[in-house]
Amino acid sequence: MQMDELKQILQTYGILGAGGAGFPTYAKLSDKTETIILNCAECEPLLKVHRQLLAAHAFEITKALQTVAAAVGAKKICIAVKPSYTQTVEAVRAVIAKTDGQIPMEISLLPEVYPAGDEVVTIYEVTGKVVPPGKLPIDIGAAVFNVETMYNVYRAVFEQKGVTHTYLTIAGEVSKPVTLCLPVGTPVETAVALAGGVTTAEPVYVNGGPMTGRIVTENDVIGKTTTAILVFPKDHYVVRKKTGNTAIDMKRAMSACCQCRMCTDLCPRHLLGHPIEPHAFMRAATTGTTSDLTPFINTFSCSQCGLCEMYACDQSLAPRKLIGVHKSKLAQNGIRPGADDLKQGQVNAMRDSRMVPMKRLISRLGLSTYNIPAPLSEAQALPKENQVFTIMLNQHIGAPAAACVKTGEYVTAGQQIAVPADGKLSIAYHASVSGTVTEANERCIMIRQEETR
Repeated sequence: MQMDELKQILQTYGILGAGGAGFPTYAKLSDKTETIILNCAECEPLLKVHRQLLAAHAFEITKALQTVAAAVGAKKICIAVKPSYTQTVEAVRAVIAKTDGQIPMEISLLPEVYPAGDEVVTIYEVTGKVVPPGKLPIDIGAAVFNVETMYNVYRAVFEQKGVTHTYLTIAGEVSKPVTLCLPVGTPVETAVALAGGVTTAEPVYVNGGPMTGRIVTENDVIGKTTTAILVFPKDHYVVRKKTGNTAIDMKRAMSACCQCRMCTDLCPRHLLGHPIEPHAFMRAATTGTTSDLTPFINTFSCSQCGLCEMYACDQSLAPRKLIGVHKSKLAQNGIRPGADDLKQGQVNAMRDSRMVPMKRLISRLGLSTYNIPAPLSEAQALPKENQVFTIMLNQHIGAPAAACVKTGEYVTAGQQIAVPADGKLSIAYHASVSGTVTEANERCIMIRQEETR
């Protein structure tokens, strides 16, 4: 298959980065790719999705990898996975043994640390190369895809199916932690009910992992990039860190930051030689020093992994949050780092001893009691009839898709309901259930589930 043909298929069937920021997958394909990396790090605590999906569908996922690698002319495929995922490793090895004559494919074992799944960290662990700050993986010949993305590629290429469902772990304060395959647009409340319901009086819902996920309500919906819905008591450490007031966080930093450097010394990107130094940013931001803008410009190297504020800081300050606010304001005002602003340094000689073990992180976050099995169930336990599913049209990076159905129209599961924005970075969307369109506008399409007519 030619690369242009594959790009068209991926855009038409709505494939995006299923576990990250939602970058359209077709736009990542390049003939500059030398190494394709499948990211099965399962970066965040409590998440089980990717290891389970790869173990269950190793054949389909590796076939998709081979298809993409052949289309872009890659020389090697590396499957990055942690050694503790024994069932996954065994499943992949069994498939690799049957791929003679194809593009070389190997397993790369990752350290059991956080954030092993950060794209830049994963590439370094697999290839030994550092993606320079401000650059993209393709600049060093690498392309990284997560497990569910590749599974969706397989379904698009070989089954002509769009992305209508997403795999997610439902864990925390629920009766039966589980990993499910649910229709895109399922309300959070409905998803949690399928895990036996909540077990705390005042639940707080987190879409994504405890480190980088965001707090949502029971009325929000899961999307193509949702990898987990975690339920916590309102007074849990993770919730407290995510609900702090930015103005108060700044005042606390002004009074308590002692410049100990722990945030910088444990920063994964800093350890790889990127110029981000959270402690220097905290000093500049809290003192109002603007004679040297370097600490502010260097925030563009921050991956927002959250280690600085969730783990490293003994004062319980919020470097990640404050960096995110400043970085966003810089971008809003058109301030971007120049070609020579973000300078690559040497990989820190102490890096290996400063990486944060996942077990220690789980303990520090107060997640040990929640770190239990969440078995994969792919049975379509669909919610009751008349349930409304809301499919947002901007789940990807780029221009929102345009609805191609109207209010009152009956659609069937899998039918295309939105087309990519013309001439822009965009993807299509498909109905996740059969039913009547109750709303179709620039932001979303709402479908009331009904029996197939």
